[in-house]
Amino acid sequence: MMPLHLAPFVRWRSGLVLAWICLFSVGFTCIGAEHAASVTHPLPVAFSDLLPHFLVEPDDVYIVKNKPVTLTCRSTPATQIYFKCNGEWVHQDQHLIERDVDPATGLPVMQVKIDISRQQVEKIFGLEDYWCQCVAWSTTGTQKSQKAFVRIAYLRKNFEEEPLGKEVALDQEVLLHCHPPEGVPPAEVEWQRNEELIDPKTDPNFFITADHNLIIKQARLADTGNYTCVAKNIVARRKSSSATVIVYAVNGGWSTWATWSACSAVCGRGWQKRSRSCTNPTPLNGGTSCEGQSVQKSACTATCPVDGGWSEWSKWTPCGVDCTMWRSRECTQPTPGTGGKECQGLDVQSLNCTSEQCPQTASGAEDVALYVGIVAVALCLTLLLIILVLVYRRKKEGLDADVADSSILTTGFQPMGIKPTKPENSHLLTIQPDLTTTTTSYQGTLRSRNEVGGKFSMSNGPLLEPLPNGSHTLHNGKLPSDPNAFMDRLSSQTYFKTLPRDNVNTSYGTFNFLGGRLTLPNTGISLLIPPEAIPRGKIYEIYLTIQKKEDMRLPLAGCQTLLSPVVSCGPPGVMLTRPVILSMDHCFDACLENWAIRLKKQSYEGSWEDVLQLGEEVVSEPYYCQLEAETCQVFTEQLGRFALVGESLSMAATKRLKLLLFAPAYCSTLEYNIRVYCMDDTQDLLKEVMQMERQLGGRLIDEPHVLLFKDSYHNLRLSIHDMPQAHWRSKLLAGYQEIPFYHIWSGSQRTLHCTFTLERQNLSTCDLTCTLCVWQVEGEGQSFSLDFNISKDIRPLDSDFLLMDNCTPALAGPSAFQIPYLIRQKICSSLDAPCPNGADWRLLAQRLKLDRHMSFLASKSSPTSVILDLWEAQHFHSGNLNQLAAVMAEIGKQEAMIFLVSDGEC
Repeated sequence: MMPLHLAPFVRWRSGLVLAWICLFSVGFTCIGAEHAASVTHPLPVAFSDLLPHFLVEPDDVYIVKNKPVTLTCRSTPATQIYFKCNGEWVHQDQHLIERDVDPATGLPVMQVKIDISRQQVEKIFGLEDYWCQCVAWSTTGTQKSQKAFVRIAYLRKNFEEEPLGKEVALDQEVLLHCHPPEGVPPAEVEWQRNEELIDPKTDPNFFITADHNLIIKQARLADTGNYTCVAKNIVARRKSSSATVIVYAVNGGWSTWATWSACSAVCGRGWQKRSRSCTNPTPLNGGTSCEGQSVQKSACTATCPVDGGWSEWSKWTPCGVDCTMWRSRECTQPTPGTGGKECQGLDVQSLNCTSEQCPQTASGAEDVALYVGIVAVALCLTLLLIILVLVYRRKKEGLDADVADSSILTTGFQPMGIKPTKPENSHLLTIQPDLTTTTTSYQGTLRSRNEVGGKFSMSNGPLLEPLPNGSHTLHNGKLPSDPNAFMDRLSSQTYFKTLPRDNVNTSYGTFNFLGGRLTLPNTGISLLIPPEAIPRGKIYEIYLTIQKKEDMRLPLAGCQTLLSPVVSCGPPGVMLTRPVILSMDHCFDACLENWAIRLKKQSYEGSWEDVLQLGEEVVSEPYYCQLEAETCQVFTEQLGRFALVGESLSMAATKRLKLLLFAPAYCSTLEYNIRVYCMDDTQDLLKEVMQMERQLGGRLIDEPHVLLFKDSYHNLRLSIHDMPQAHWRSKLLAGYQEIPFYHIWSGSQRTLHCTFTLERQNLSTCDLTCTLCVWQVEGEGQSFSLDFNISKDIRPLDSDFLLMDNCTPALAGPSAFQIPYLIRQKICSSLDAPCPNGADWRLLAQRLKLDRHMSFLASKSSPTSVILDLWEAQHFHSGNLNQLAAVMAEIGKQEAMIFLVSDGEC
């Protein structure tokens, strides 16, 4: 039924149009007759009895990612057109209306467009298909268009069935199965052989069935190769694993002769040659090589070259208006030929005429041109001077603004008394307070000392609930080590059910306002809790752990890839008064021009959310990131589960892969396996592979290599070469092994590896020499040259390549920091206050190469303390207090109140 706001119009025979359009259903008011006539555009009398017909009807469309689609409807003659979607009228405000007149018929033409978003379609997803049609009205009646269905396009990642390799005889039929991933619209399938497209039209020996299987009608020698099934639609393109097809015993055949080379002699008799190669076909699988010569020689005679020579100079031309006369010569005696040299020198000469011979001409035009040039040069110099002045003023205003903005940090700063300066002051930062007699007992967990009945409230979601009460004692800043008790307390917590159960990948400790540090040895992961981050009177039991990627599936879409470990620190929801610093490795090239890097955090409901995009940090947000070449430090005011996820913006984006070679430490059989690991270049994965290989009885047989893996959709290939054929042979049927691109790029498979199985002729053969190559197709590669004795290998063990980090997993209080607490307070009180000459925290940030973070630091109540926190996080193992003291001396802060702290004060 037609809605009220689309009531038909009443046309009087006298030509007077009177229409009321009452839009009750959508909240519009009634419009008078005069206005309605201007909106509806009544038809001419001659065409008033025509029904509308559609010139353009809406077609089926697909929504790709989050881009809305547009439906178009065009009709004539029509007074109104509206869309109806899934039985409901679309609000007229969502219609884009265009009116026109057909110049041939004089009929009014009306066109209407609407946009359909992904959210509109998802509201009824699973109930029925989302459809729309348009309805056109004229004074005679209505017409409906065809229905246009709107669907969300997608293509899943995994093939339902992938092709499998096989060995076949000559002329045998080969069937390779492929069932593409589910998708909307359904994926189109094509096949590739050795990365090249197979076209059945050009090669009728191939046939692709209706269910996407590939049939090789009669296997030929040239059909040996790696076959890949490729599925694609408007959303994405997926590749299956490669299937190796081997055709038995390929004998070598000669290619056609190449063209003869140039004659070896420049002048006189010489020789020339031509060559051919044994590549038609190349011998494979034990086939015989080509017989005969690959090079032919023949005598030849070369024509001697003729060098060119100049003719005589012509006569001088008459003197011209420019007081110049000319003469010329040609390279024709003789003309150069047969590769001879061209004539050397000028072919034209000019000479100034004498004043008597030179005709007098007016020079007014030349003078005007000269003056115009001088004026133009003067204007350019003036403009350049103005630009330099503006740039200088802007730089000066920017510096003044920085100083002005820092004035908020001057709250009541008063200089203290100055003690005499001691020599060698660069070593005084290393003075440590005397904590040998300190023993502090903390009661309760996640509870204020003064709030006996007020527990810390947590949600009932998947996050960690409050831990039970307990008593913990700290001696000299070291925490008691009782991992079993800690795991028992957490066993009943909902959030911890998804955390690793092994104590090796988990650190924990009890901390108060003095702060501390948690470290996972040999992983590059640590959590720095600065002083005053925990409110005074509060005691928190905090943990730090690695989440294995197989246990925690992040929702990755498109070209997104996991670039860091998944790290959990908690319990989530604890109250912090200043940011803690989470340090972890990453495996991308750290060039933000090629990447869109996002920090993801798991929410209370268990979903992953983007909380920060690197390079676009907002200082008011509770998250910030300091990015380095191989690591990053995340400032966060909320504990939880974090990971770095990247999306490449160009094919120049690269990930760092770590390549490791392992072999059995002892081998008593004829077979000898070499395992090649291709994993993300992070320390936690290196540690995991090392531990796994120790359990397998393996050992490193070469130093780790780094490979830059590009976002080029090309797979990773591995091959082994140059083995002594008399003693060793490879049991690999194909020439190389291949790891699919998406298996590596996703980052979700932690320990990808390939195994090369070698076989020695007898047990007495122990010396192995070979070259193992790893490369990306059309990309970078690495090679390992191996030469060792498998039974008497005396090279260093793999532990030499893994830095043994023997630091304490948990440190609380002053022992967790290199800078003593009192000295830290004095440094902050001195540098936080803005200094007119710039010798304050800003200069310290510049000296420590933290210029990019000026806005973030200025937003903190104590910028100096944040700088020192970051320095502690970056230099816990390699920090040199002497270097920090030297930086302070360069700034000019050598007052005794900063550096000279007596033992009594500490």
